[in-house]
Amino acid sequence: MRVLIVEDEKKLADALVQIFTKEKITADAFYNGVDGLDNALTEIYDVILLDVMLPEMDGITVLKEIRKAGISTPVIMLTARDALTDKVKGLDCGADDYITKPFETPELLARVRAQSRRSTSGIVASDELTCGDLRLDTASYELSCGSESIKLGVKEMAIMELLMKNAGMVVSKESLITKVWGYDSEAEDNNVEVYISFLRKKLGFIHSETGIRTVRGAGYTI
Repeated sequence: MRVLIVEDEKKLADALVQIFTKEKITADAFYNGVDGLDNALTEIYDVILLDVMLPEMDGITVLKEIRKAGISTPVIMLTARDALTDKVKGLDCGADDYITKPFETPELLARVRAQSRRSTSGIVASDELTCGDLRLDTASYELSCGSESIKLGVKEMAIMELLMKNAGMVVSKESLITKVWGYDSEAEDNNVEVYISFLRKKLGFIHSETGIRTVRGAGYTI
């Protein structure tokens, strides 16, 4: 499972990332509405935690834009304890649930898991992605082809997941750096190239016929 956190209280957002990581849930945090919307539109997330009060673009507007784009990813609004109007607005605009701050960690995790299950119409979501002859288990970080498999590192897994979810489309180096290393990272193009090389070697190791192709000046596609 991958969770998008859009919360302008940086300490809270970063704490949530750590909480999800301990639960073996991948989480990315962004601190304003514009960046949050940009990442929500990639459709790589299973659940979105969205604060109402955000700089640059408020949470209700972000939610409206997400739904306007036809994206049905479950959204849990983060609201102030007494903000009834925000709760009603959020639900009317397409939010799936809300949780008031401050909240207890077990309740938050339960709500996130519940929305992840509901997003698949009652069927427990699979942790497996497929593309060509490849299978990627996002829970165990295992990449398989036929009876052969190999473990991926954290960044290798994140890159492969992005490429497989966007199979047939070109994913730019800039997008990979943003999604895998983060907006504030000092990672450069050569960091991406190194990890793409690692992945190509691992694809060869498991004898996959699926490859990662470089699109000169644009990025990579699988």
